[in-house]
Amino acid sequence: MPIFSAPDGTQLAYRRTGDGAPVVCIPGGPANSLYLGDLGGLSTHRQLIVLDLRGTGQSAIPEDPSTYRCDRLVDDIEALRAHLELPRIDLLGHSAGANLATQYAARYPKKVSRLALITPSTRAVGIAITAKTRCELAQLRKNEPWFPAAYAALEAITKGTGSDWQAVAPFLYGRWEAATHQHHAASQPRNTQAVALFAAEGAFTPQATRKALTACTAPVLLLAGEFDLNSPPQSTAEFAGLFADATFVVQPKAGHYPWLDDRDQFVATTAAFLG
Repeated sequence: MPIFSAPDGTQLAYRRTGDGAPVVCIPGGPANSLYLGDLGGLSTHRQLIVLDLRGTGQSAIPEDPSTYRCDRLVDDIEALRAHLELPRIDLLGHSAGANLATQYAARYPKKVSRLALITPSTRAVGIAITAKTRCELAQLRKNEPWFPAAYAALEAITKGTGSDWQAVAPFLYGRWEAATHQHHAASQPRNTQAVALFAAEGAFTPQATRKALTACTAPVLLLAGEFDLNSPPQSTAEFAGLFADATFVVQPKAGHYPWLDDRDQFVATTAAFLG
């Protein structure tokens, strides 16, 4: 895999998939970026430049653990842009990676040509997701055979009496089957320190980020999955309202990984936006 140096000297890796104009892709987690695959075949339309965040995948563990904090990761993206010798980048962030992509757009608004936020976390801009919203959305799956156990676990988590996050995994997928079981297992973060420090105190300054985003005039796609408890359509729609030029799309019968639930629909939407 190609390697470049972050501003603090940490060696970071990325992989190239496909041909065409590049799109820099930021995974969530922080987890091994391999879970993104080729985003359902988006690589047939654009070259995907998929970053391994520091301490994950093939990227090195930093000497200073505090650099795992989301706001401090922003300059890793800027270093990648400079390494690629691109004056501006199309940037795609998934899940927690959308926090990082959003903060990059806020800090470097003139260096983003297009921004795609896929089933995005909203912590960077301070949009809260209530337990009521998650539980109401979960009811869309009440006819699924796995629903009773998964919903009981969800209720326990929202009430603070349980913590069985694995039991609610079916809500993250449009179909809960062998392939998605395997994907869920493979997508779990392995670097617990990176996960713990990603959202450490100071990682997010929502009011400052919202203000800075007013300078971002790039077109933005915000894509939600109809069934996604992690990034509900309601919160994603609110997120879209913060951008001057936003396109908000809900992919039917999709969860948190829409390229797995309906790859053709996901690729058609995302490729059309990216151009």
